Amino acid sequence: MSAPRQIIMVRHGQSAANVDQTIYNRLPDYRIPLTELGVLQAKAAGEKVRRQLDGEKVRVYVSPYLRAYQTLEAMNLGDLVDTTMEEPRLREQDWANFQNPAEIADQKELRNAYGHFFYRFREGESGSDVYDRVSSFMETLFRQWAKADAAPNALFVTHGLTMRLFCMRWFHWSVEYFESLNNPENAATRTLVKDGDRYLLDKPFEQWTPAEPGTTVMDAPEHIW
Repeated sequence: MSAPRQIIMVRHGQSAANVDQTIYNRLPDYRIPLTELGVLQAKAAGEKVRRQLDGEKVRVYVSPYLRAYQTLEAMNLGDLVDTTMEEPRLREQDWANFQNPAEIADQKELRNAYGHFFYRFREGESGSDVYDRVSSFMETLFRQWAKADAAPNALFVTHGLTMRLFCMRWFHWSVEYFESLNNPENAATRTLVKDGDRYLLDKPFEQWTPAEPGTTVMDAPEHIW
């Protein structure tokens, strides 16, 4: 298998919904655009990624959401891009169709109490559902990397939760460790760098509570009913 030298993940820049969540009630999630700040953030991410590529080609996998495509466009990677593939399995977690902000806020409180990985939104997905589709995407990656003409680098333009769950699947992190992690900031990057026959994460995700990658539910504090 011709595994890439590095797997770069970029979260989309600031979106209109990051500023005003009522937009979910009148615009489909996949059509929500970047803000002006989000475009600037994406341009800065593009400069960083170009430095990382150091003149090498990259194969791009982009979420079908508008904010992801606009992020990729603003990154302006030009002729460094070998091919670009729209990848629906890299989309945002499905929460609902047109979202009622008050109802979503109530469900977020329930999710915080229940756990982000297993809680399923009433009209959407759980974190574990996203984990399953990311696992399927990895099988596609391995088949593509087996080809002789595979690009030496891979880039995912995606969403914060999806980035965390890809790393969880790749590094075999436990559910409890995943629960301790925060999403990266808008237009932040994380890179899996090839080191011999394994990959290392260039920068850890910030944590809101201490936990180690092997922490399990057996190590968690007893739940108070």
